[in-house]
Amino acid sequence: MALAMHAAMTRAWLIGAGPGDVELMTLKATRTLAQADVVLVDDLVNPDVLQFARADALVVYVGKRGGHPSTPQAGIVAQMLEHVRAGRSVARLKGGDPFVFGRGGEEQQALHAAGIEVDVINGITAGIAAPAAIGIPVTHRDHAQGVVFVTGHGAGSGEPDWAALVATRMTLVIYMGMRRLNDITGALLAAGMRADTPCAAIESATRPEQRHVLAQLGEFAEAVSRAGLGSPAIVVIGGVASLALARDAANAGAVGAVGAANMTGSSGAADASGASGASASGASDPADATDAQ
Repeated sequence: MALAMHAAMTRAWLIGAGPGDVELMTLKATRTLAQADVVLVDDLVNPDVLQFARADALVVYVGKRGGHPSTPQAGIVAQMLEHVRAGRSVARLKGGDPFVFGRGGEEQQALHAAGIEVDVINGITAGIAAPAAIGIPVTHRDHAQGVVFVTGHGAGSGEPDWAALVATRMTLVIYMGMRRLNDITGALLAAGMRADTPCAAIESATRPEQRHVLAQLGEFAEAVSRAGLGSPAIVVIGGVASLALARDAANAGAVGAVGAANMTGSSGAADASGASGASASGASDPADATDAQ
């Protein structure tokens, strides 16, 4: 009863939509989204998640992405307050988790200052999901005892202390770092990080268009640029990235082995056909084709 009353009184939610794949959105997030009168949607949210919103919900796009025209943060808060004060329930829908580089803390503060309660519905952050999508665990007993989530978007006084981060010897997961990747890798090298440190960049993680680049720190920025990767992307720097290199090598070996087996099987079939005088039409039997694959 208390839970039901609390849900009825709640007029605002900060909802994490997860890293991209709609199936990685939590059950609680989908149920909460279905209650909202108004949905304010971030630029990086997969549009497919809106299938969980009410058909009559007002959907407003309030995109925020570095290097692109964005809705001012004050304007987003003003819209939330306007709708809530008008008696409408509001869902602020964000990519990843609202409290991990999502400005959810700022929005919570603004709502609380206006006397409005807000519930936070966590989502899977890209800093964990993107590495996992290519076989990288952000922690591993043989490689890193911890992980640091850091923004690469800062400059000047907002610049992270790269030397201090290098000294931790932990995995670095960098959000919003693609535009400054050359500066970031240079700062890490200058701070003493080894040039052969494994690195990965994962673009559009968990979505069909996902791509990634793996390289050593000394050549990483150039490799990413050459591949044409862009935002949204997550950068992973540290020994754990070597596990993706190993996985890619294993997958390439498996594909090569399958290809060799297929070539051997095809050669054997041709020899058998020649010996038996079988016609080409015999080799096109569906069962034979399936076995060859």
